[in-house]
Amino acid sequence: MARVTVEDCIDKVENRFELVLIASHRARMISAGSQIMVDRDNDKNPVVSLREIAESRLAPEDLKEDFIHSLQKHVEVDEPEAEAVPALIPPNDGLRSDAIGDIQFDRMTEEDLLRGLEGLVPPAETEDDGD
Repeated sequence: MARVTVEDCIDKVENRFELVLIASHRARMISAGSQIMVDRDNDKNPVVSLREIAESRLAPEDLKEDFIHSLQKHVEVDEPEAEAVPALIPPNDGLRSDAIGDIQFDRMTEEDLLRGLEGLVPPAETEDDGD
C-alpha cells in the first residue's frame, strides 16, 4: 500500500500532537498482541496504527479515552456512600472509663487469664500431624 502520512489522518484527528499520542498508544497495543484491523503489508506497528486511523477502522475518541485510562494511576469508582450508622453506647459490664478521651478498656486480672488458658483444650491430632 502507498505510504500513510499525517495528512491522511489529520481529517480524523485535527491536532497533530494528539494524533502522535493516540497512534503511538495504538502501536503499543498492537505490540502487546491487540488484533490488527488492516493488512500489515510488512509495515511496522506505528505505520499500521496510522493506517487504521486513516481508514477509520478505529474511532480516535475511543483510542484517546483508552490512552487516558492507561495513564491513570488511581481510577475513581462511583460507589454509593455508606449511610451513617448511629453510634450505640455499649453497656458498662466490666469496662472502665479512663479520663483520657473517655476510652473504655476491658480489664482482666492475670489470674483470670491463667484460668482461661488452663481451660483450653489442645487440638486433637490428625493423621497428617504424624508425618
